[in-house]
Amino acid sequence: MNQIKQDNQAELSLKLLLPLLAAIIAISPLAIDMYLPAMPILAEQLSTDMPMVQNSLSIYLLGYALGLLFFGPQADKHSRRKLVILGISGFIVMSIALIFVTSIEQFLSLRFLQAFISSAATVVVPGTIKERYGKDTAKGFSYVAMIMMLAPMIAPGIGAVLLLHSWQLIFFALAVYSAVILFLAYRFLPEVKREKSVVPVSFLQRYKIVLSHKKSQLNIVSSMVISLAFFAYITAIPFVYLTVFKVSEFEFSLLFAINVLALMAAHFINTRLVGRKGSTTMLKYGLIVAVIFSSMLVLANFLQLPMVYTAIAVLPLMGSLSMIAVNADALIMQEFTRESGTATAVIGTLRFGIGALAGPILAFFYDGSALPFALLMWCAIIIVLLCQLPSFIKHRD
Repeated sequence: MNQIKQDNQAELSLKLLLPLLAAIIAISPLAIDMYLPAMPILAEQLSTDMPMVQNSLSIYLLGYALGLLFFGPQADKHSRRKLVILGISGFIVMSIALIFVTSIEQFLSLRFLQAFISSAATVVVPGTIKERYGKDTAKGFSYVAMIMMLAPMIAPGIGAVLLLHSWQLIFFALAVYSAVILFLAYRFLPEVKREKSVVPVSFLQRYKIVLSHKKSQLNIVSSMVISLAFFAYITAIPFVYLTVFKVSEFEFSLLFAINVLALMAAHFINTRLVGRKGSTTMLKYGLIVAVIFSSMLVLANFLQLPMVYTAIAVLPLMGSLSMIAVNADALIMQEFTRESGTATAVIGTLRFGIGALAGPILAFFYDGSALPFALLMWCAIIIVLLCQLPSFIKHRD
């Protein structure tokens, strides 16, 4: 009877923990997506041009990547709960400071710091999921991602509504949301008890262990490069829909939300099938879909077809990207026990580091159309395909 009661308590605890972890992870998508509709107004009020404001996204991703690089090994040595509290507290301070900026230089500097400190909170999440789910890590990742995806789905719409008052209200809302999550984390987030290492492992040694792990190297590259495709979408899609196809802000928010629904659907499908099929097979399914629809996206924009063809291609494409990413991450995390925080840092640093390149790459190849965006996504997916071919062949054998 006591064992049944303990099992029920553990199941209840897990059900409460997953939404909390998702809410912590959602801080960055909210910070990235909520201010997208405000970019033109920010450019005007901060006396700068649109490309400079768009680069604030790359600055945020760079800050987040460097933050993961620093805080990842700390999560393997120190209290994860304290790191979460530190990260969210710092995010709140920077969000409030952003309300009072008067120049683009101040805005970019504070966005960098906001991203850097917030990574202390999010870096602990994958390791926590791995410890709770074990061999079903991919399922845990998908559950958290599915809940978390509500953030980018509603963020541009919330941003558009708050923008009716001012762009400053967007960052005030981010501070309020983070304060609520900080209270919940302080109240309910459990501390993880870990075994003490017999031999101390240095900061750099932890990275050497992860990066030299041959079985994970191609999955790490795949996770990194698929993120280039994802951030190409995040960076370019306001321009593609609002400028190239000239949709309204409301239509843009609706199209963005529909694509996030595709991401959530992909994660739901993954939770249903990954336990039986395995992460390698699910990654393969996602990659097949990605190759097909990224090719369709390139063709639609090369032929300058109406917007509906781009929208139809992007919908399953975004779902496939999420399926590739979550299963690649699960395959990586399953290889590490003591270095889960460092592995998360490697994934995140490479992911957001290359994501920061999406803006400059798109700016370099800018031609006023959506074709560079489509080609960048296609090239990234082909690179992932080449990385995964050895694994697919070995898995089939």
